[in-house]
Amino acid sequence: MLNELETLPEGLLEAEVAELEALLGGPTLIHLQGRRSEPLFVTVLAHGNEDTGFYAVQALLRDYRERELPRSLSLLIGNVAAARQGLRRLDDQLDYNRIWPGTEHADAPEVRMMRRVVDTMRERQVFASIDVHNNSGINPHYACMNRIDNQFLHLASLFSRTVVYFIRPLGVQSMAMSHLCPAVTIECGKSSHQYGVEHARDYIEACLKQNELSQEPVPSHDVDLYHTVATVKIPDHVSFGFSDDSADLRLIDGIDHLNFRELPAGTQLGWLQGGHSLQLDVRDENGKPVQDRYFAINKSALVTTRPFMPSMFTLDERIIRQDCLGYLMERLLPESV
Repeated sequence: MLNELETLPEGLLEAEVAELEALLGGPTLIHLQGRRSEPLFVTVLAHGNEDTGFYAVQALLRDYRERELPRSLSLLIGNVAAARQGLRRLDDQLDYNRIWPGTEHADAPEVRMMRRVVDTMRERQVFASIDVHNNSGINPHYACMNRIDNQFLHLASLFSRTVVYFIRPLGVQSMAMSHLCPAVTIECGKSSHQYGVEHARDYIEACLKQNELSQEPVPSHDVDLYHTVATVKIPDHVSFGFSDDSADLRLIDGIDHLNFRELPAGTQLGWLQGGHSLQLDVRDENGKPVQDRYFAINKSALVTTRPFMPSMFTLDERIIRQDCLGYLMERLLPESV
């Protein structure tokens, strides 16, 4: 399933994401030589509707047409089939950011493909790893990491002072790569925002220019660090919506405006219709159900029971079904982990 190339395919620097399946034929790993041999590894289009990473690398490589890259670059262009249709993933596909080594999925061709990618990057003595994503809701630009480590924090803070530490979901690119090198996921806002492309392009270039990543501690006043403590999903049997009074759960309009805001206990997130009991699938970072720790019903209103900060709350009902409603976070000091 995986194409592996040592040069850029003709037309790649001019292509739109919807054209990549025809151009490449499938997921493609491209190795480009630079002045320093240990490559920076960049993954784009793990989700087909998140195109900022591809356009950022495309812009960067156009700027380096006649120049040597400061460091070798290995670029994985992921779910081009979903990208052709502008979707996160196709209904019959596994999520390309849940199938990396450490995944909960059983063995499958896509799982073996990502294992091969990791093995290849190990052999090439990868310098650092960046997985570029977009959000469907309103969120700031931020970086995520799966290890509290000075080099990881330096890599993350090059992108944003807002950094999120998480260990679930499993099977994500950054967690798999964290066993080989400093690794981050960068979240670049909505796909439609040109600033996200420019920010990601400049960040990738800055990483290519790094001789090394410092092992000195990052001053606590230079980073706002958060810890993802729970994932919120809506079970398949529970109907939901934002304007449908007949749904089991009606969520508040503009719920994504709550992202990265400290919510006090008692904040209302929706209503339960027709006397339905609260049925959310809320799991902590160990996979244990913790619904009652964070949510309750007060006269049919869905309310929070303790302070937390949400991230990635979205209005996209397809993404909510395919993935989750969002995540719950708490503030964290780097030295506390």
